[in-house]
Amino acid sequence: MIELGLGMLGVGLGAAGVTVGAAYGISRLAASALDGMARQPENSGNIRGAAIVLAALIEGFTFFALIVCIIAAYFTYSHGGKALESAKPAAAQTAVEKGH
Repeated sequence: MIELGLGMLGVGLGAAGVTVGAAYGISRLAASALDGMARQPENSGNIRGAAIVLAALIEGFTFFALIVCIIAAYFTYSHGGKALESAKPAAAQTAVEKGH
């Protein structure tokens, strides 16, 4: 049961890290875009367009990473925390079965 709890904790921390990273990235992008527009008002249209495209790319990656976290949570919960049992090498499984 502890494997399930640790798996879900990892998924939650992963989702939180993705969300915080995306928020930080978009805030840095917006700050830099506003700084560029303040320095060169004649280029504000180009800077705004580039900032919108870059923010959309960051959001797209964030949604993808959150979907991966949701899928990981599903597999962690559906296997009862034993999803990593099948990922062990064959030698490790046989050693465990033999009682070594």
